[in-house]
Amino acid sequence: MNIRQQLNDIFQTAMTAAGIPADCSPAVAPAKKAGFGDYQANGAMAAAKKVGTNPRELAAKIVDNLGDQPMIEKVEIAGPGFINIHLSEDWMGKTLAAARADDRLNIATIAEPQTVVLDYSAPNLAKEMHVGHLRSTIIGDALARLLEFQGHKVIRQNHMGDWGTQFGMLLAHLSDQIQKEDAEVALADLEKFYREAKIRFDEEEGFADRAREYVVKLQGGDPECLKLWQRFIDISISHSEEIYEKLNVTLKRSDVYGESRYNDDLPVLVQELLDRGIAVEDQGAIVVFLEEMADKEGNPSPMIIRKQGGGYLYATTDLAGIRYRANQLKADRIVIVVDARQSLHLKQAFTTARKAGFLPETVSLEHCAFGTMMGEDGKPFKTRTGGTVKLAALLDEAVERATALVAQKNPDLSQEERELIGRVVGIGAVKYADLSKTRTNDYVFNWDSMLAFEGNTAPYLQYAYTRVRSIFRRAGVNPSDLKGDIILGTDAERALAIKLNQFGEVLDQVAKDTFPHVLCTYLYELASAYMGFYEACPVLKEGVSEEEKLSRLQLCDLVARTLATGLDLLGIEVLEQM
Repeated sequence: MNIRQQLNDIFQTAMTAAGIPADCSPAVAPAKKAGFGDYQANGAMAAAKKVGTNPRELAAKIVDNLGDQPMIEKVEIAGPGFINIHLSEDWMGKTLAAARADDRLNIATIAEPQTVVLDYSAPNLAKEMHVGHLRSTIIGDALARLLEFQGHKVIRQNHMGDWGTQFGMLLAHLSDQIQKEDAEVALADLEKFYREAKIRFDEEEGFADRAREYVVKLQGGDPECLKLWQRFIDISISHSEEIYEKLNVTLKRSDVYGESRYNDDLPVLVQELLDRGIAVEDQGAIVVFLEEMADKEGNPSPMIIRKQGGGYLYATTDLAGIRYRANQLKADRIVIVVDARQSLHLKQAFTTARKAGFLPETVSLEHCAFGTMMGEDGKPFKTRTGGTVKLAALLDEAVERATALVAQKNPDLSQEERELIGRVVGIGAVKYADLSKTRTNDYVFNWDSMLAFEGNTAPYLQYAYTRVRSIFRRAGVNPSDLKGDIILGTDAERALAIKLNQFGEVLDQVAKDTFPHVLCTYLYELASAYMGFYEACPVLKEGVSEEEKLSRLQLCDLVARTLATGLDLLGIEVLEQM
């Protein structure tokens, strides 16, 4: 259920009935200040300017044409023409009862589902995943979970780097190593293996020539070379799978779609662009010059799609990927979750793909950009020695720190309980600290703030969930057995009911705009509204009527289920006890 959309539809109908042009929007939004209703329709001012009339008088005409609306208790015209909307408590109580009776909390699946291709994570298989892969992985996974929850067909694509000249070097080294040990042993530490291969390439006589021969063999489809390459890929992917399991990320091996899969299409694609005059030869390279992206002096933006030596680039592979997703996977929407530093590159690829007709105009093509994880020195997050932080090491440290913190707060827990809670809290803290920030911004990585049990953090929300659930254990009540009406007799109950009813519109907004922090903010505001409710409205204390107790327990149940559902959509677990 999306309250904002329902109100927007009601007021749009009233505006049409009042003779206001159909292209004028009601501009319904949640009220930002107490005492100004629950929502506001702010479209009368813009509409009045368009039709040349008094906005307050026009607002009155809109109100006169509202008719009887069960979800609206009353409306008020304020200021120059704002319409304050007060929701009906009876209607809210019934919608909350409907949410309790539904496994999906009364969130309907989308009426017109789309096929959405989500490209995220994208590690290079020649190296272990590092902190630079964290944001793409968890932002993309949160979006995949949410879009699937809404009913869309989501095709996850893990665009892994599994091709290119560096693989000649790696395969030459691997072929030597497996004379001494298993491939699994040789590739146990990908960073070490890569360094060894690079040193040999730079320093060992004859090795660079062998590496280049392997590139030729690989690109030519040599069976033995491809067999060796496949072993490297399989073992490398298993490293990524371990990270995904730790992170509670839904990517599977079947989602991997490496650069190699587009290899046969690259010469075809380049020739097509040449034949259509979109690409030209320039100094031996094949280049697309984009007038649409010209600089201030009028110079077109150049994008090389084939190097002088005949090699292809990321741009070529990305163009092939866009075409494949639109034409073979029949995508309605393509979302590529990659760092903001790739903005120019992707804008060039998107512009060229549109220009070449590689995808219909109806297909949405989006760069879901994100900023950088920074250290407390304001520079990209590194180890103390200045090296790249391995993602596996970061997650292990998060679990260790959280386990120690949990043991300190509750020393009576068993070792097994401490380890379970430490894992859930530690991984959740890392993910939420990232997802709760506006994704386009850089953010500073700080252990103390992300593991805090106060403020807008995963531990706070996870603990809030367990506190709500503990009420039912104390009461000896199974939430599914609760009956009776939900009564909103106090301001705190009403505020909590409004916040609960806004869950659907928040999910719609995140699905549309791809900003997961909006969901994080909502969950924090819900937990805060619950704390206000719990302090103002006794649930199990003496003197509370049975009717009030049952109503308030139902509100508690809805809060717990909404927190759990929202956190699950972010890929964060909850526990019944902490």
